[in-house]
Amino acid sequence: MHNPSPIKRRVSRKIHVGSVAVGGDAPVSVQSMTNTETCDVNATVAQISRLEQAGADIVRVSVPSMEAAEAFGRIRQQVQVPLVADIHFDYKIALRVAELGVDCLRINPGNIGNNERIKAVVDTARDRGIPIRIGVNAGSLEKDLQKKYGEPTPEALVESALRHVEHLDRLNFPDFKVSVKASDVFMAVEAYRQLARQIEQPLHLGITEAGGLRSGTVKSAVGLGMLLAEGIGDTIRVSLAADPVEEIKVGFDILKSLRLRTRGINFIACPSCSRQNFDVVKTMNELEQRLEDVLVPLDVAVIGCVVNGPGEAKEVDLGLTGGSPNLVYIDGAPATKLDNTQLVDELERMIREQAAKKQAQDAAVIARS
Repeated sequence: MHNPSPIKRRVSRKIHVGSVAVGGDAPVSVQSMTNTETCDVNATVAQISRLEQAGADIVRVSVPSMEAAEAFGRIRQQVQVPLVADIHFDYKIALRVAELGVDCLRINPGNIGNNERIKAVVDTARDRGIPIRIGVNAGSLEKDLQKKYGEPTPEALVESALRHVEHLDRLNFPDFKVSVKASDVFMAVEAYRQLARQIEQPLHLGITEAGGLRSGTVKSAVGLGMLLAEGIGDTIRVSLAADPVEEIKVGFDILKSLRLRTRGINFIACPSCSRQNFDVVKTMNELEQRLEDVLVPLDVAVIGCVVNGPGEAKEVDLGLTGGSPNLVYIDGAPATKLDNTQLVDELERMIREQAAKKQAQDAAVIARS
């Protein structure tokens, strides 16, 4: 289970959102967005801290007013993760958050105002080393494009994006990323495919307004998975009508499944059947909850019987095969037998030991290099 990903990623320009590189040879980053009232500084800081703890590389914050901009400044002082300010219509908000330490500006140049206002924002971004994200959404296409195409289409999304790109090109500002999001999987995927062939900048992937936790996870996994498997995408946001922390978890699960990122435990578990020697579903639920804090990349297999258990267990860092008694493999070799008494406790202990061992090994390699 330690094979490298076969995906050949699209070559794109590298930009930096604070300390996080996006594009080029940088890992695909995972983002989320706060859903607190931005002016409630304490609540927003608390949510950002939870997102950072879950592994968020970048967090976006909506800044709809100048009051929210001032609150953003206070938030910026209290968190470490790079922050993107989501701004529409009022260019002065963009100028203010730039002064207050924003790491990226999410704008649409087309709705910021006239050319002088766009230039003021871009000049400030250039002077302060702040990248811009152009965000196009099927739900808010320009009226003339809606009239031209009749309805949102991939071509309409791309035409809208390229208009905004032209604004920045005319101002000789190349440090931006682009998204062309739609709630329809096929529309979004095709739009990203077309855009990827026409610009060099990194792409921010997302299926917008994907739905609730279950349905939104499925739509995002399908859409983002299709693009990432083709090498398209430099940073992702899973949009869920749920706790934003779930967006980070799902995002990393998508990347882990494609071997594009390694963070925490990659569980391999059978769906269980009457051959199981222990309650696989209950065991997995408990292990996932208990081990969320383990960030060391580990492959762990939990298989209920001996049909597929030994084969899976031999390919992972730690594997459990149901039997009489159950057998635990460590680094591909049989290690110890366990009965069902205190099974989860013992597995948690061994997984944590394996994680600590691997962390020490990785640290030793880094020290020698």
